[in-house]
Amino acid sequence: MRIIPAIDIIDGKCVRLSKGDYNSKKIYNENPLEVAKEFEDAGIHYLHLVDLDGAKSKHVVNYKILEQICVKTNLKVDFGGGIKSDEDIKIAFESGANQITGGSIAVKDAELFESWIKTYGSEKIILGADAMNGKIATDGWLETSEMELIPFIKEYQSKGIEYVICTDISKDGMLEGSANDLYRDILDQANIKLIASGGVTSMKDIEELIEMKCDGAIIGKAIYEGRITLKELSTLC
Repeated sequence: MRIIPAIDIIDGKCVRLSKGDYNSKKIYNENPLEVAKEFEDAGIHYLHLVDLDGAKSKHVVNYKILEQICVKTNLKVDFGGGIKSDEDIKIAFESGANQITGGSIAVKDAELFESWIKTYGSEKIILGADAMNGKIATDGWLETSEMELIPFIKEYQSKGIEYVICTDISKDGMLEGSANDLYRDILDQANIKLIASGGVTSMKDIEELIEMKCDGAIIGKAIYEGRITLKELSTLC
């Protein structure tokens, strides 16, 4: 299973939110590149980079930070937040992203998102399926749609999606454990590479995700708050 630390960006700084609430912002480092280098030095190979300014603004904002990290580390970066147009996705890939994650766009403009799957290939496009109470949330989790989570994933599976990042928003940033029952349901019903995100708090959470054969686990606040150390994670890389 891929170990994927997360860096969320607001105003160029490395932050974490609780349940996606921008008012809960906590700054952990003013230099995201420094954080990315720490991950790489620990033997980690992957990074989940989220442009929270972009998610709110509905276009990519912090692509220069993406570019910095991709130029100055060898991390394979999946990038999301504000990718809403052909121009946005072009900027993300030209800035060095290995994969991009599309969430809101997959809900609001399915035709465009499907065109990206065809143009760039399913290895490069991740479906962001973020849910609150089983319904898909969009726009940096500021809005909730009427789409049910698992049918949404299965629909895109039928259109060629291989990778899905699923976040149970009620768990995100709360350090109360990951939504493992939800992930089991998804894996039982959809033949996709599932990347678990939100609430990963301990090595036990990670071990359970490995057991259920998740493709990856995104870990954020647990690292920044010292619940999981980079040394512990390095043993899994």
